[in-house]
Amino acid sequence: MKNRLKKLTSRNEPYIFLVLLAVCILIEIRSGQFFSPNNLVDIASAMIVPGLMAIGAFMVIVSGGIDVSFPALASLSFYATTKLLLDHNYQGGVVLPFLIAIGFGALLGAFNGLFISYFKLPTLIVTLGSSSVFKGLMQGALNSRQLAVIPTGMREWGKKALFVAKNPVSGLTSRMPVAFLVFLFALVFAFFLLRFTMFGRGIYAIGGSEVSAERAGFRVVLTKFLLYIMVGMIASVAGLIRVCMMQQAHPTNMLGMEMNIIAGVVLGGTAITGGRGTLLGCMLGTLLIVIVENSLILIGIPTSWKSVFTGALIIIGTGVSAYQVMHQGKTRSSKGKKQEVAQ
Repeated sequence: MKNRLKKLTSRNEPYIFLVLLAVCILIEIRSGQFFSPNNLVDIASAMIVPGLMAIGAFMVIVSGGIDVSFPALASLSFYATTKLLLDHNYQGGVVLPFLIAIGFGALLGAFNGLFISYFKLPTLIVTLGSSSVFKGLMQGALNSRQLAVIPTGMREWGKKALFVAKNPVSGLTSRMPVAFLVFLFALVFAFFLLRFTMFGRGIYAIGGSEVSAERAGFRVVLTKFLLYIMVGMIASVAGLIRVCMMQQAHPTNMLGMEMNIIAGVVLGGTAITGGRGTLLGCMLGTLLIVIVENSLILIGIPTSWKSVFTGALIIIGTGVSAYQVMHQGKTRSSKGKKQEVAQ
């Protein structure tokens, strides 16, 4: 029992859950509206796109890299998809748009993966550069501008709801989008991929040490290449869902999301140096960011202060992760010295 308790308290998830619970209770005390059905549905709806993005960012960070290009990648994918379908007067369902967006995402992800895995360039440098490339392609080759009209199938799918929640006091209603099922599917898929497949174990092994992973038999180059293709596909799906839910395609709407997403992942206990972290912690950290961003108005704080609170969470999350890495390094060094003395 003591070992279980010690193991539990050494993880980030219980602490981030308690912080999350405290924030929720504080907002409820101040506003009396946080736990209302329509507000909970609004938060779940707001979690869809950041949650999908966080899954991809989580896998990259666990592998030892930091990807800052996924918002630009998603923007280029959904904009190219929407413009292509509008130019061809597409009147069909939503399946084809998703397939096209996923195809674009895989192609752009492969662009990142090629330089990172085969040419062994630093992830942060490559994704900073590719982010500018993707933005340039949108502005130059596609002459990007806001598309106020989107294809019929995408528009109708974005309006569909699983159910409608009503606030019994104010009478306000909120829809739970069908897109929430896509988020749940991606979450379950990522969990099984990371937990029960050699590919998922390879991602963790690479984050711990590429040399050790290679010696253990993992195909490091191929694993990293496929990882960035997968991240590109997830980001593109998130981008297209954003378009369907907003009922319009804005080319710059998702740009700048990367820091909030990475902050949520790190807040959840994922080591910034790679090799350690859980999907549960990633989701809890991302949910905390989403709640802070979407609930400030409920406690009477102007939305102009949103960046201050988000920035503080980024600093706290990164600081905690850096402290944990430093503490683990000291612990290992201390154990090594004790073993040397014993010998």
